[in-house]
Amino acid sequence: MTDGGVMTGETGDKRRVLEVLWTIPGFEATREGEFALERQGGLTNLVYKVDFGGGRQFILRIPGKGTEDYIDREVELHNARVAAEAGVSAEVIYGDAASGVMMTRFIAGIVTMSPEQFATRKGSPARAARALKQMHGCGKEFRFRFELFAMIDDYLNLLDKAKAELPEGYHAVVEAAQPVRAALDAHPAALAPCHCDPLCENFLDDGETMWIVDWEYSGMNDPLWDLGDLSVEAAFDAAQDREMMEAYCGGAPTAAETGRMVIYKALCDLLWTLWGLIQHANGNPADDFWAYAVNRFERCKALMQDPAFAGHVAAVKAG
Repeated sequence: MTDGGVMTGETGDKRRVLEVLWTIPGFEATREGEFALERQGGLTNLVYKVDFGGGRQFILRIPGKGTEDYIDREVELHNARVAAEAGVSAEVIYGDAASGVMMTRFIAGIVTMSPEQFATRKGSPARAARALKQMHGCGKEFRFRFELFAMIDDYLNLLDKAKAELPEGYHAVVEAAQPVRAALDAHPAALAPCHCDPLCENFLDDGETMWIVDWEYSGMNDPLWDLGDLSVEAAFDAAQDREMMEAYCGGAPTAAETGRMVIYKALCDLLWTLWGLIQHANGNPADDFWAYAVNRFERCKALMQDPAFAGHVAAVKAG
């Protein structure tokens, strides 16, 4: 079978990985029988655990078809190294901005998170919040400025060129989000190095420490974007949101802090709807991306139409 134009299955995977390993300094003489291979999750890339034994374990990422249209690999590589230096991510062993290939050290003894894991692993929302806080407060700069509405425009342009279909009413919801944008702009947040795409699977938990991986969409951003987006991805309930926010804020959050987090829950769905449509237009076989996009869009509309949403917007506008 194929995945994004790459032969897969055990034989195809190992051949592909071997060819990539030969391009990495220190691995040029690798032979097929010297390592075990385990495919990892990933919606847009091919990701493998490569185990040479004796504790020599790595994660190898081979970029997916079309990702070069919307991911700057040079920016990603710089930011991934900064995150590793900040102590929240895996060490980068090798990265090539031209090809997008990246190898990082495998973190042992961890569980890859999911909504179910966040619901059952005690204290995990707080651990995730503390990891994000450590990243945001590391005092270092990421390359790239994550600008939500500019990214929406860029994604819409890509979809327009592909003559792709949008969910009915998308442009109307973007227009309805303008007052939300005005509220956010009334009190701009101090920018910090942010992950910007905190899928559950990008969090690795050992029960005491949460690690964060995959910096493809990272950039300087309002830190509360990461918390709102994580809440959506992990399907947090009110109690989990409270645990996350209290751990992040060091106590009860203000109405404005809670409001920003909730606003970003809606706006991240607005953005990632378009991301899903791009995957659909690119023919990415990893998921039903049309259904993914429509589901996110409907969730965004539902939250923005909730009577409580206007109160959150007002709290943010008031500061």
